Order: sequence, then structure tokens, then C-alpha cells
Amino acid sequence: MSLAYNMHQDILINWSPQETRVAIVEHGAVQELQVERTLECGLVGNVYLGKVARVLPGMQSAFIDIGLERAAFLHVADLMSSISSRHADVDAAAPQVPPQPIEKQLFEGQAVMVQVLKDPIGSKGARLTAQISIAGRLLVFLPQDNHVGVSQKIPARQRDELRQRMQAMAGDKGGGFILRTNAEDASDAELSEDIAYLRKTWGRIKDASLRVRPASVLHQDLNLLQRVLRDVVVEGTQTIRIDSREQFETLKAFATEFMPATLPKLQLYTGERPIFDLFNIDDDIAKALGRRVDLKSGGYLIIDQTEALTTVDVNTGGYVGARNFDDTIFKTNLEAAQAIARQLRLRNLGGIVIVDFIDMIKDNHRDAVLAEFQKQLTRDRIKTAVNGFSALGLLEMTRKRTRESLAHQLCEPCSSCMGKGVVKTARSVTYDILREILREARQFNPREFRVVASPKVIELFLDEERQHLAGLSDFIGKPISLQAEAAMAQEQYDIVLL
Repeated sequence: MSLAYNMHQDILINWSPQETRVAIVEHGAVQELQVERTLECGLVGNVYLGKVARVLPGMQSAFIDIGLERAAFLHVADLMSSISSRHADVDAAAPQVPPQPIEKQLFEGQAVMVQVLKDPIGSKGARLTAQISIAGRLLVFLPQDNHVGVSQKIPARQRDELRQRMQAMAGDKGGGFILRTNAEDASDAELSEDIAYLRKTWGRIKDASLRVRPASVLHQDLNLLQRVLRDVVVEGTQTIRIDSREQFETLKAFATEFMPATLPKLQLYTGERPIFDLFNIDDDIAKALGRRVDLKSGGYLIIDQTEALTTVDVNTGGYVGARNFDDTIFKTNLEAAQAIARQLRLRNLGGIVIVDFIDMIKDNHRDAVLAEFQKQLTRDRIKTAVNGFSALGLLEMTRKRTRESLAHQLCEPCSSCMGKGVVKTARSVTYDILREILREARQFNPREFRVVASPKVIELFLDEERQHLAGLSDFIGKPISLQAEAAMAQEQYDIVLL
């Protein structure tokens, strides 16, 4: 069993109308952070009852109205191609059948159930598929297929046994399943729970399709709070604490119906201090947006994220505590191995990662550092693969991309430095300000709060964030005024108590 399942873990959820933040804390230190914003939620995974707006025989495509600003795009391959061929980690794909021309399958005004594959980007509408798949914690349900597939990443010797178990459990109720990589060690009870959840979800989608009008949403993929229960909670999770009573009740209802085993872990946090202050999580977030990570010994890491890969450079810095130079390097590299594994999770760094440990002369030192690094990576629920040291002495590894990195979520390229650095987005700064006002309101009782910030931040408060600002003002019972200061950089702001 993975080390992660035996680890003492706490989950803290900070909810506000504009943003949900989830911190995973292990042994008193935050290891992972997830952020979802109300105004930036994606559509991928959502299921709609669409209406065919236009069929394009020349492109073998159709535009589908699903109720968005722009019509979405559906290609003939996403009507007829094998469901299995769309899942890259399936060990066997069904035989390919040449699709019928799209004009023989669709006509204008027809209602069709579709699912979003890609969000709208720029002037392009969303990309759709008519082959519905519903992801669970351990399984992917394919309601229009009867195939049972197993992730290729599961060792070949286990696939047949898992497939036979799954076929027996699925029965003859219809629909196919794909066992995800994290189902490798799943018990029959866990698989049965996932099957029940997925079939119940599909039943609701079918019922909704008979009631709603075309261009309506039938199913929205789980929000971050629900995904926490589905994907993050493990045997070692001690508590799931959330600071919103309304969301606590919603989450409890979801857990009661779909994840009953998580119910005893759910807790409503009612403390005076903001929930993220319990473990100084905001400080860790700020540090995770910087290049340099200081080690307790005096050494440090330099982390650079590029489009192609992420590099990590290890330096001894001011550490001279060991008896000789070789031991100094060895101790620094051991500490760095632990810190790097944590930073990969905290920053959500995916893709290729190259680590430049300080050169070690002794083979046993190098082997010990590699073993420690691999041990620390077992705590990561995201799949990693370490390829060992290259001929140049660089450690090469990969970590599966699951979502945008923390820096890409919270920051944007800095126009002042020609894209070589990043600053927090104006929206990130507005949320920092809202949290700071709430914190100040708990300690002081001024007549009014005045926000002095850059014009871009003030403009956002006056436009897209005005409801959140007004909601906070009502909540604390104090007026909040705004003042733009052209000389301020985007991340700078002052909150004046009047």
C-alpha cells in the first residue's frame, strides 16, 4: 500500500463566494494546495442536452448550441469513434469502424446529448463529444459501451485479475468501465461504492435529459469541494475542516449520498482565526511563488519553471556544519531531496523535472539521496517516474500534469520585466485584499475601510468583483471605499482604517 495512505493527513478548506482554497496538511506542514475560482470555473466534463445549430458536411462537423455565448464544435469522430481510443491509458482499444457521414447522423434542430472535451478559447467555441464518460474516484464509467478496460500503467500481471473482478462486480446492468491507475490496490467495497455512485449519476443525467429543453446543462462535473472527497481523502485522513456553515451542510449531504465513509471526518471550523492561519498556509503560498526555497541547514533551492520543463538547482549556501566537504554535500542533498518532493506537490509542477543536486563523488551517497527522494515521492498521489541520474549527473523525472501549476493559476507574466518574471494577477490581489479586510474587521472597529491600490485592481473591484466587495461590506457591517494610486505596482495595496 502507498505510504500516502498511512500518513496522518488533515484537509483545510477556506471558502468564500469568489474562491475556494483547499490545503492538504501532513505532519503540521502544508503539502498541497488547490484553488478554484467562481469566475474561472471550466466546463470540461459537463454534460449538456445540445441542439444542432448547423451541419457542415465539408468539414464533417456540426455546431451545437449548448447555451453558451458561442456555439460549440462537434466532429464526426466524436460521434462514432471507439470510446476506448479516447482513453490513452487503456490497454486494449475496440476495433475502429469507419464513421457514417455526419449529415446522415445529425440534422438542424436535433437534440443531442454531448459532453465538453475542451473549454472555449479565444474566439473558438467549446469542443464536444457525444460519447459520454463519467469519472469516479477509481473508475471511469462509459454508459454507451460495454467494454471493461484497465489502465496500462497497472502492471500487466494484475490487469487480467482486475478485469475479471470488475466484470463480475459490474454485472449485466449495462455500461462499460475503465479502471484508473489508482484502482490498482482498491478493495471490492471501494470499487462497489464507485460503481454505485457512477450509475446513480448517469441515472440522474438520463432523467434530466427527458425534462429539460435543448441547450440546457444536464450534469456539471464535481466542484472542488466534492472532488476533495472523491480524490483526496485517504485512509490516513484525520479531519476535513471547512470554514463555511453553508458549504459544510452541502458537503455533508453529498458525503451522505455518495461518500458515507468520509462523514466522520467532516468538521465545521468556527475558530476566530482564519482557518489558513492555523498552519501559516498563506505564508507558504507566498514562498511557493518565489524562485528560492531556503533549507533549514542554510542551503537553498532555485526552482525555474519553463514551458518545456522545470529545473531545480541545489546549493550549499551557508551550510558548513559537517566534518568534511563530502559530508556537507551529502547532508545538503538529503535535505534537498525532502524539500523538492514537497515543492513538486505544493507548486503542482508537472511534466519533465530536472534536478541538479550538488555533485557527489561517492556512489553510496548518490544512491542514498536517490532512495530518499523516491521515498518522499511515495507520499505524492500524482503519478511520478524517476529515471535516475544521467551521464551529466542530473536527476531526471516526470510528474503527471493534472492541472495548472500554482504559479500559472495565481500569477501572470510581468509586463515590467518583459515576461521574465511573474506578478500576482489583479484578481489574486483583490482576493488578498478581501481576506485582509476580513482579518482587520475581526480585530478593529473603524468607521470605514479604504482600499488604496493600483488602478487595475480598483477597476476590477468596480466591475467584476463589485458583488464580492459589496457582500463583504454587508457581512462586516462597514463601508469599503476605493482609491486608485497610479504609482502603485499591481501587487501593492494599503488598507486604511478611517
